[in-house]
Amino acid sequence: MAPLATVGILSIGDMGMGIAKLLIARNYRVVTNLEGRSQDTHTRVQNASIEALPTDTSLVSASDYILSIVPPRDALAIAKRITTAFKTLPTPKPKPLYYIDLNAISPSTARSIAALFTTQTPTINFLDGGIIGSPPSLKETTWSLPSIPISGSHSLTSAISGTHLQESLNIKHIGPEVGSASGLKCCFASTTKGFTALCIQSFTTAQSLGVLPNLLEEMEARLPNQLKSAKLGLTAMPPKAYRWVKEMEEIAMCHSDEGGFKGEGKGIFDGVAEVYRSIADETVLGEEKTERRKRGLTVEDVAVCVGEGLMKKRKKVE
Repeated sequence: MAPLATVGILSIGDMGMGIAKLLIARNYRVVTNLEGRSQDTHTRVQNASIEALPTDTSLVSASDYILSIVPPRDALAIAKRITTAFKTLPTPKPKPLYYIDLNAISPSTARSIAALFTTQTPTINFLDGGIIGSPPSLKETTWSLPSIPISGSHSLTSAISGTHLQESLNIKHIGPEVGSASGLKCCFASTTKGFTALCIQSFTTAQSLGVLPNLLEEMEARLPNQLKSAKLGLTAMPPKAYRWVKEMEEIAMCHSDEGGFKGEGKGIFDGVAEVYRSIADETVLGEEKTERRKRGLTVEDVAVCVGEGLMKKRKKVE
């Protein structure tokens, strides 16, 4: 059976891989470009029946859709790569290319990227988006899906297999304005990754005081649901801390620009960004890889690792 459409994904991290596997299971051809990617990514792609194309130009030429799913710091660079590649195509694409930015960026950053496409490659249909939840995963015969809100003036219903793609990926078009979907993602992540950062500080300080077991006992008795969320958030965080730094800065920008939370000095989420920066740059947790986890598998070990890293930093300053 011929594939329903070709979907380019940049890049194949945890989320990109989950989406790729789902799309392949739903009879889509999935392609990517592995230039500059790690050996882990090469291995993931080879094992998942994803087709690796040699250049961005070949990716753009082959794709009906391109999903940008990269660390927030790389969102604009990926968009520039695609616009550059599009302009080098030897012949025009017969049908519009849809570029869906699914990165954790602020509405203002999303608008900047949309403006890039409007000025450089106006025939590419740009859509703002975000991913809320964990990567798609197959449990027995049922796929567990995140929510993917998108916004912008273009509709997927007129694209190749667009309605089917929307249903397959749980995509919801929430409005005509670029920035709505990325803003929704920022607001949601404020409550999840912001909570995780609060727990990192709380648990690390409790560990330093020698009262972490007591804190966990009190939370189990009085805040069991929050403790469950904290355990899931902290133990999953280490391999992702480096990419959450920029995401928290984008969230801070969102609250400032869109919510009006302006003031003297840094905002709450600029501080949250520093929590994740410390973990990524100053603790052994920053060395963790999703495929090879060693440390931070319990909240107790997260607290120990963060405490040790902060102590080393303090001694260097002294």
